[in-house]
Formats: sequence, structure tokens, C-alpha cells
Amino acid sequence: MVAQINRLRQKFNFKQLICLFGMLFYAVKAFAEPILLSDDETETLLENIVRPIFNVAGVTYDPNKIHLLDDMSLNAFVSDGNNLFVNVGTLIAADNVNEISGILAHETGHIAGGHILRQKLKINDLKFLSAMSLLAAGATAVASGRGDVAMAMALGSHGSLINAMLAYQMTEERSADESAVKYLKELGQSPAGLKNFMKTIQKNNRTSGIDETPYFTTHPMNAERMAFFEKATKDNGGRVSSPLDTDLKFVQAKLSAFLLPPERANIRYPKTDRSLPAKYAHAIVKFKENKLSEALSLLNDLIESKPNNPYFYQLKGQFLFERGKIREATATFEKALELKPDSNETMLMYAESALEEDGQTKNLQDIIDVLNKLQIRKETPRGWELLSRAYHEKGNDAESLYAAAKYSFLIGNVDVAKKQIKKASSLKTSESLKLRLSDLENQIENEQDE
Repeated sequence: MVAQINRLRQKFNFKQLICLFGMLFYAVKAFAEPILLSDDETETLLENIVRPIFNVAGVTYDPNKIHLLDDMSLNAFVSDGNNLFVNVGTLIAADNVNEISGILAHETGHIAGGHILRQKLKINDLKFLSAMSLLAAGATAVASGRGDVAMAMALGSHGSLINAMLAYQMTEERSADESAVKYLKELGQSPAGLKNFMKTIQKNNRTSGIDETPYFTTHPMNAERMAFFEKATKDNGGRVSSPLDTDLKFVQAKLSAFLLPPERANIRYPKTDRSLPAKYAHAIVKFKENKLSEALSLLNDLIESKPNNPYFYQLKGQFLFERGKIREATATFEKALELKPDSNETMLMYAESALEEDGQTKNLQDIIDVLNKLQIRKETPRGWELLSRAYHEKGNDAESLYAAAKYSFLIGNVDVAKKQIKKASSLKTSESLKLRLSDLENQIENEQDE
């Protein structure tokens, strides 16, 4: 990086300087694009952990605003609209639910404290000052003909602005820590989890060669936070164990087996480990190795041990479906839905599998009912795509076109969506569908105007 900066020390005009900072910003933004994961078992665990914390913090809980990120680093954060993001690495690394509760209580402190909005206002202030520093640097370049001086001025000014922003963030991190301890105390939980997870982060920092300094960190020093949590743990007491600890073990096994390379998953869950979570991981690894019969045998053992666990049936159905055993998969998904009727993921899997059955066996109206229920609960492009297909096979072309238009709109094909709305409107439709088509058309027009 030093070499790159040195190569930039040449004559720059003002326009080039602005372009440089613009390119750096968009490069960072592109590399930071998150990959969202969806897993009902993990999301249910997160809901059971987060909802009580939100309740004591006075924050409205919305399951559609809790997101799982495909990122192995230890982190959780909040963004605009009170969206909460949790890295899978955080869940896998946690020793118990108390640690996750502490982390999410901290993030809840940011939401309850309105830190995201205040931070946006602060950033806007700093953007103005940043623009002024670039203007000053540009004027220097023009007056002196020295691009290197202009660059030094710009970088120096930006360093001061970054420092100001980080100092502001440190204050908010301290506030979130204090809120977290308060929420945990109200729930009868110990702050020990936060303290222990800080130790895990410290250990990771040392092994990764990360040098902690008060200059370039968005959080207070770990030593300072550790002292705060040590005192809070002694003063507050509270329980460390949780009824959800067993659920966490199964979630960790599933995430590790699906997301880690098989060799790493096998180290975490060796063949000598006969526990149920280990068997869960072994089944997934066997499936990834194309050993379906062994994977199903392990899952059947798990089902025999815990016959009311819907996630074992859901995973078995997924294995069967992906290997072309459609009828068996559909029946297995039906069992999973019996055990957990409100599982969005299982509803989608069931509908997709049932639609693949031959025409004599599938119940189109049941598939349509399940998909409509799903779209009310959590609208997805794939749900509308499957609904369009189901309505078409049932002979209801108007509803099929409406569902297709919803799908096209959600994936950004606005022109296609407009054509589908127009075609649907030309058919004989119910008053209800006419209203929905009109609403969708207005929604598209409003978004295009914006």
C-alpha cells in the first residue's frame, strides 16, 4: 500500500484529486457488499435471543429486519431502519447463548440510542468539512503547481476528520455497552458473555497480528471494555446458562458443516464425536460428499432421537429433493410443516417440490394457498415465480400474470412487469385482482418518479 501511495505523489489537478477519493470510496463499498443467508433454524434461534432484549429496550421487533451474513469474522452491527446483521462467524465462535445475548444487547443499545441517525448527521457534517478540505487542496495545487503539496493537505485533513469520527463512534460504543449491561440485568442474564467474547476477539487479534491502537479503532480499547464488563459481571450477577444452549449447538453444527470446507468441519466434529449435534454435521458433510444413503441414515437416527424436531425433516426433504427424489421430498416437507407450520423456508421448499410432482399427484390449490400465505409473511421473488407457475398450471392466467409481474418488479425488470400487468388487465379478472394490478402499476410509477 505504501508503494501505491508513493506512486500517486505526482502532479494532480483538482478534478483528479476528487476522482481519486471517489474511486477509493466505491472500491471499498464494492468489496463490502454483504451476502445474506437464510436458514429458518438459525433465524428462529436469533429471534428467541433478540426478541426479549428488544422488549426490555422498547424496540419493536420485526423478523424481516434480522439478517444473517455469510461472513466468518466476529461481528454484528446495525444499519438504517433498525436492521440488525449477525455474521455466521459470531454464532459459530460463541461458547454459549449468553455470549450472543451480550453482543446483540450491545447492538440493541445502538438502535435504542438512535445512534445510526445521529451518526448519519455527523457524517453529513464531516462530508461538508471534507469537501472544504478538497477545495483548499485544489486551490493550493492551482496556485503552486505542486500536486504533492495538495495531496498532503488533503490526506492530512482527511486524517483529522477520520479521527473526529472515530472519537465520536467511541462515545457511542461506550453508551451501547452500558445499555447492554442494563438490558441483560433486566433479563436476569450475566454480562459475562460480553466479557468472554471480548477475550475471544483479543485472542483473534493477537493471532491475526492486529495491533490495537486508540487511533484507528471504531471501538473503545478492549482493555477498557474488559474492565467495564468485569465490574458489571461482579456487580450484576445473573445467569450464564440458557435453555437455548442446546439449540445453539445444533445451529453451530449446521452452519459449520454447510459453510466450512469438509476437512475443517471434520476437525470441529470428528468421527469419534457421537453427540447429536456432531451427527447433524456428519450428515451434511456426507451429503456434500454425494453419499446420500449415509447422510439419510444419520438424519433418520436424529429423527428417531428427536421425532418432533422440524429441522431434521426439512433437511431430509432438502437432501431428497436435490437428488431428484421428488415425491419422497414433498412428503418429508409436509411432515416438517406439520411440526412447524410457520416456517417460511419449509413453505417455499414444499411448494417447489410439490410443483415438480407429476400432474396426477400434486394438489395445486394447496400449493397456491401455501405460497400466498408465505408471500404475506415474507415476500420473495422466488415465491412469486412459483405462484405464477402454480396459477398457470391451474388455468388462472390473470393471477399467473399478476404473480409474474410481481416477480419481474422485485428483480428489477420493470418494463417486463408493465407488459405483464397490461396483459393481465386485458383478461377477465375479479375486482380484487383489478385493484392489486392497479396498486402494483402505481407502485412501479411512484418508484420510477423517485
